[in-house]
Amino acid sequence: MRLFLKIVVLAMRGVQKVIGTDQDERALACAQDNMERLGLSTQIEIVKANLFPQGKAGLIICNPPWLPARPSSSLEHAIYDPESRMLKGFLAGLKDHLLSDGEGWLILSDLAEHLELRTRAELLEWIDQAGLMIFGRVDIKPKHKKVFDQSDTLYFARAAEVTSLWRLKSKQ
Repeated sequence: MRLFLKIVVLAMRGVQKVIGTDQDERALACAQDNMERLGLSTQIEIVKANLFPQGKAGLIICNPPWLPARPSSSLEHAIYDPESRMLKGFLAGLKDHLLSDGEGWLILSDLAEHLELRTRAELLEWIDQAGLMIFGRVDIKPKHKKVFDQSDTLYFARAAEVTSLWRLKSKQ
């Protein structure tokens, strides 16, 4: 579902060619079925790939799982990213997949920072080590029910959480 929503928004905003990637067969089949039902199959291509399809692009977007922990079920792969592998893989490979004037957008919550599972310094170091620079960031505070539920065990972290769109470019 995560794959499907992002690529449909891009297609509906007028992006002529969108390639969505995933490794999960069920996610790929579901996305393909939805593309066909919405009549977006000519604009959107669904590809089984680990992060990046072949070639380079002007815009690459990644919304990795936000918590660096091991999932215990296939459903939890949308939430947990063991050792931040997907996040690190995206950052490490982004430069090689961007056109010279391209942008990478990283959509990431700082919930892991509030839970002391990752630090902001680590994230910034990974970005720097990948040969990338931050040239913009847009932040938003979540407004879901758990943010306001003081009986929730994770209330302290959820109340402080910010989700950011990090705009990245190659340092070249």
